[in-house]
Amino acid sequence: MSRFFARGSDSDSETSSEEEQEVRPRKPVVAFALSDDEDDAKRVARPVKEKRYEEITGIINNIQSFKKNKDMISMLASFEDVMRVYAKAASFLVEESGCTPKFYLRCLFEMESFVSTLWADQEGRKRMSKINSKSLACLRQKLRKYIKEFEDELTTFKEEFDEIEEIETDAELEVKQQLNKLVDPELPVPDKTVQKFEDDDDDDDDDANEDSDSIDWGSSGTESESVDSEQYTSLRQQFLKKQGKDDEAKDKKEKAKEKREKDHKQRKAEESQSDGEWEMVKGGGGVYMEKDTLFSKDEEITTNVLINKVNEMFSARGKKRTDRLEQIKLFNELLNIAEANNLGIAVAIKIKLAIISSLFDYNPKVLDAMKPEHWLKLLNEYDVTLDIVLSVSDIWIQDNIPDDKEEFEKPPYLIRGCILTILERLDGEFVKILKGCDQHSHEYVNRLKDEILVTKLIRKVEKYLLRFNTDLELCRFYLIKTKHLYYKFDDDVMKQKNREIPTDSDTSIQVMDKLCKFIYVHDDDGRLRAHAILYHIFHHALHDNWFQARDLLLMSHLQETIQFSDSATQVVYNRTMAQLGLCAFRRGDVDEAHNCLAELVCSGKMKELLGQGLVMQRGYERSREREVFEKQRQMPFHMHFNLDLLECVYLVSAMLIEIPYMAAHEYDGRRRMISKVFYQLLRSSERHALTGPPESMREHVVAAAKSLRNGDSRACSDYMINEKMNVKVWFMFHNAKKMHDTLVLLIKKATLETYLMTYSKFYDSISVHYLSSMFEMRLHEVYAQINRMVADEAIAALVDDTKQLLVMHHNSQTCVQALAMQCADKLSYFVDANERILELKTANFYRGGNYRDRQNWHNQEWNRSKYD
Repeated sequence: MSRFFARGSDSDSETSSEEEQEVRPRKPVVAFALSDDEDDAKRVARPVKEKRYEEITGIINNIQSFKKNKDMISMLASFEDVMRVYAKAASFLVEESGCTPKFYLRCLFEMESFVSTLWADQEGRKRMSKINSKSLACLRQKLRKYIKEFEDELTTFKEEFDEIEEIETDAELEVKQQLNKLVDPELPVPDKTVQKFEDDDDDDDDDANEDSDSIDWGSSGTESESVDSEQYTSLRQQFLKKQGKDDEAKDKKEKAKEKREKDHKQRKAEESQSDGEWEMVKGGGGVYMEKDTLFSKDEEITTNVLINKVNEMFSARGKKRTDRLEQIKLFNELLNIAEANNLGIAVAIKIKLAIISSLFDYNPKVLDAMKPEHWLKLLNEYDVTLDIVLSVSDIWIQDNIPDDKEEFEKPPYLIRGCILTILERLDGEFVKILKGCDQHSHEYVNRLKDEILVTKLIRKVEKYLLRFNTDLELCRFYLIKTKHLYYKFDDDVMKQKNREIPTDSDTSIQVMDKLCKFIYVHDDDGRLRAHAILYHIFHHALHDNWFQARDLLLMSHLQETIQFSDSATQVVYNRTMAQLGLCAFRRGDVDEAHNCLAELVCSGKMKELLGQGLVMQRGYERSREREVFEKQRQMPFHMHFNLDLLECVYLVSAMLIEIPYMAAHEYDGRRRMISKVFYQLLRSSERHALTGPPESMREHVVAAAKSLRNGDSRACSDYMINEKMNVKVWFMFHNAKKMHDTLVLLIKKATLETYLMTYSKFYDSISVHYLSSMFEMRLHEVYAQINRMVADEAIAALVDDTKQLLVMHHNSQTCVQALAMQCADKLSYFVDANERILELKTANFYRGGNYRDRQNWHNQEWNRSKYD
């Protein structure tokens, strides 16, 4: 037992004399007193128990500071250290006090409360860095496992928490001073007067020899030993749990509590007077930054000094321990300093551009959308910057200006930056915000209204860019402008077609022509030109300019190279083809509509190809990276196509093509399928024993196809045009009534063609007036249809205009003849197959191995048998 705990009794002296043995010498702990003469310093050795007390106290102090900074990495390391040190010191701490010391229980209790509070704050955990978050989870797990050993004592401690004296900075300083006195009572009182040098390599030796160490404290140390024993005993009592609650202890607690409240109030008053000298950085990993340290009080604020400070702060972007929010505040303070010192408008623009970049960096995850309030703040900041830039005529903001060539004091002002890049990023964040909102909520509509603010900024940027007339930047800018224009329907275009407004008035068609043609001429990048062509085709098709859209697509040859383009360009191409198919269907060209939509509908991935969502396929699982990549190319909801509309247009077009073709090749064994999707849909409906009234869009199409095959045009029209189909499909066209008339005429023509293909062999001649009345068509429409069929050799007939008859030529095959020809074709195919099998079996028995040699051998054998 150490001499510090000696009581002067005979038993203690005997025990201490027995324990004083010679052991392997250790490197003693050295302490130096800071004095005028360094030679006065002396080496002092301290017992292991004292070092353990001091080490535990130091680690607890570190934990308290780490809690303020929310540095979970260091806090986890300190917790592991304090567990290790306490495990070494627990033997004598628990023996002397009979229980776990209060200061250690308080440390565990505060850590448990702190970790539980952080873990419950989910938003705070999301703002933490990845390493900090992992450290918090690890600390929580280890702490919960460790405090189970002290569960009963912690329960008692929590009940008496209000009555326990806290260990704060003043108390810790007093402990250190008392520890210094234990080493040498003559040392000065200040804490920093002692420097400790300890060899950490001997910690393991301390564990083995901590009970057997004997240190020579001098020959005449009776008086000093008694003093030291009394001081250390009083120090030890501070850490031991007090068994009785006497009046003196209560008075001390009340005085200490009053002192803490007084110090707390005084501290709050000083902070309010100094306007907050320190600010707490929100989020893990941040550091404290002092605003008053931007410039010293006596430093002269000049343009070069301020710009150097801006560049210094700007270079800290993206670093791990840079607090983004604090950086924005400091840039705003620099802007106020520049305005207060009248450093000029160029300096203000430079700082504004830095603030905008910091606002972009405030979003920690690039793939996630910014919060709407942050985006609006960024929008406002950019708007103010553009107003300042437009107010100055001789200012150049280019990204190719070196830092040493910038000019802020005299015009022309040269600033490194890019106004157009900021607009592109701002527009990209706007699209992310729209994709992050609920598509069917009022929030999406409110966010969509912000596009008006974006278009205002686009007009301001256009004024700035037209000053310099740089072709490449104008091409990039015009592409942004077309993105906000190409998918919007303009009523003035249709009015201009109908001669309701003057033909020389500017509509969206003229604007798109101007923007896209500029890109065609001045762009050297194929991607910008490809996007401009696709936007131009889409806009023409949207306004029913079929021939302009078709010719532009054929001249671009994009359909030949689109498979080698990036995914974003392929999505735009698919959207353009879908709009082109709708345009062809609106004008009644079902063949072109079917060709444009066939690849999209038949692929089974129409939603993905159009960038309107992801489809979970059976047996196919996407990786996390692949899913994030595919979500990036999705289009906002207000730009989506109605998938039922596209499928319905495709199926109706396939029906109007497939049914007449089936009637013309009814007995053709080699008949091919024009539309596999429609054919399978029709075959699956024929398998049903009972069919009720149609409900869905597909059922209406199937019912109309059956009526069309039977030659009933009126029933077919009723199935396709009714209240249900109008709501689901046809009312989505901008001119629904015209669409109805076009569709009815297409059905009548297809029904007439199907009827003639099926029943022409039963007629010698048919009256054109009879066909007109049967299918409720005009006479010239009937003439046009039958003349087209005769010209295409679909039927063997001729039109007698004098008698208005369709005269049939019965040179076609009958049903029996057609079946016989099919049988003959199948038999010939069967014979050829048998001959091939025979050749494979008998090929090794013939010399030549080819057909001619085998035929010669057969002829020779036949001649020999004949003469024999």
